[in-house]
This record gives sequence, C-alpha cells and structure tokens, in this order.
Amino acid sequence: MLHLRLIVPADRTDEVVALLEKTVGTTHLVVLAGAARNPAGDVITCDVAREAGDGLLRELRERGIDDCGSIAVEHIDLSLSTRAVQAAEDAPGEGADAVLWEQLSDATHEESTLTVTYIAFLTLATMIAACGVVLDNAILIVGAMAVGPEFGPLAGICTAVVQRAPRLAWRSLVALVAGFAVAMILTVGFSYLMDAMDLFTYDKFEADRPNTSFIWQPDLMSFVVALLAGIAGTLSLTSAKSGALVGVAISVTTVPAASNAAVAFLYGDYSQTVGSTGQLLLNLAGIIVAGTLTLVAQKSLWARQRARERAAVRES
Repeated sequence: MLHLRLIVPADRTDEVVALLEKTVGTTHLVVLAGAARNPAGDVITCDVAREAGDGLLRELRERGIDDCGSIAVEHIDLSLSTRAVQAAEDAPGEGADAVLWEQLSDATHEESTLTVTYIAFLTLATMIAACGVVLDNAILIVGAMAVGPEFGPLAGICTAVVQRAPRLAWRSLVALVAGFAVAMILTVGFSYLMDAMDLFTYDKFEADRPNTSFIWQPDLMSFVVALLAGIAGTLSLTSAKSGALVGVAISVTTVPAASNAAVAFLYGDYSQTVGSTGQLLLNLAGIIVAGTLTLVAQKSLWARQRARERAAVRES
C-alpha cells in the first residue's frame, strides 16, 4: 500500500475527493480543511493499493495538483486494516507487478546525478578492484562490485529512453562517462603510488591470475550475464525490491574492468587496457539494452491490463 498526502486549494478539494473516491483501490480517506499553511489549502490523505497508484498519480498531475499544491507518496510497511486488505483485493492486477513511473523517474534522477559522493564511491570501488586484480583476489573484486554506484545512471538512461526524457538521458550519460573517467584517472595515480610503495609491482600484475583473468577477456557470456543483470536490476527498482540490487552489482564486471584498464595503462600493457575497456563497454551496453527492453515490456503489459479493465467497466 501507498500513503498519499495532498495539499489542495480549498476550491478544488471536492474535485480531488471525488477522484479519490472513484479510484478503485483507495481507502482511509481523510480531509483536513484549512490545515495547510504553505501552500495554503486543505490537506487530504488516503491509502491506495500500489497497483492503482500510478494511474491515480497521473490523473492528479494532469489536474495540476503538483503545481497548485503538493503530492507526497510514502510506502506503508505495515497496515493492519480490513479496509486496506479489501482495497488491495479490489485494485486490478498485482502490486508487485505495478510500476510507479513517477517514483522511478524521481529515483533515477537522484541516483544519476554527478555528485562528489557518486564520484567518491565509484573511485573507491575502482581502487579496491585495482587491489583485487593485482593480488588476484576474488573477494576484493566482489567487494568492489558491491560498492560501485554505476547502476544508478544506467537505470536513468533506460528510464529516459522509455519515458522520452532527454534531460534525464543526458544527465545519466554525463554521470556515467565522467564518473568512470575520473575514477580511472585517479586509480592510475593510486596505482602509481602503490607501485612506489612496492605494494603493486609489474611482476604481480603480469603473473598468471586465474581468479581475475576474465576481467580483460570479454566474450559472449559476459554480454549474456550483463543482459540478465540488467533485467534483474530493473525489476528490483520497479518492484521496490532494492535488496536485489546488491546481487546485480556483484554479477557484472564494470568496476573491475575499469580498474584493470587503469592498472594496465600504468604498466604499459595496452592489450589488457583495450580488453578491459571492451569488457566495460560490453557490460554497460548489455545492462542498458536489457533494462530498456524490460521497462518497455512492463509498460506495454500494464497498459494492456488497464485497457482490459476499462473495457470490462464499460461493459458492466
């Protein structure tokens, strides 16, 4: 269930209340006349089944409530109410399959912004992975994958393509390209420092590394894994099951590939630099393709379901 808190001008309260009352899947409707001060107006709260939330939010925005007032949405972790159970049962479809496009756009916009924190996490992940490739330590590689924040801008690109949002696409692309560029440059400097301290050596890097050799040897399997990870990551975002993102992060060799390219560049092994860069680009492309197609499929399936429901309502 979702909890909606609306601030509505007093002269539009009856209109919004009528919309909420006719929306299947809403309950616990409360109107607090004159309670809002900034902006001034009435406060309206209600609970709505997740599967009915996207349509309701779209109608509220079409009526301009976000311009003349405000719309706030919260997830309800626990609701002990027979009416809430009935509302969820009445709402068409399943909540786990519903996509809140407004929430997805907002989340990806925030996660795909080029910030100091984003660059810091990506750089630290790349440096940890650099230690992993030199030491041929799979545990460090997995840890670096989990730290990397690159799925945010990847999801932003997918969402922007489906929603036709060029600004989000540009913002996400800048974060992705600039983030990796800065992280790889700083990792070259980090590797130089580690080499000066005799913690990284050319012999270690060029030695047999059976645990991490896959990082600079891209193949079809790498692309297949990236496709599967892109699907899983997108589903975890749209279904609010963010815990699955950890599994997605440690299944794709984006950060390790960037780190290996940086260390290989330092030691003049340009064949590994090229191979690692190819691995990086292959994985990024696979995630974007799979994520975009997943969102397209979800949008199409949900639109068909809503069309069938409207047809059923008209027939009844």
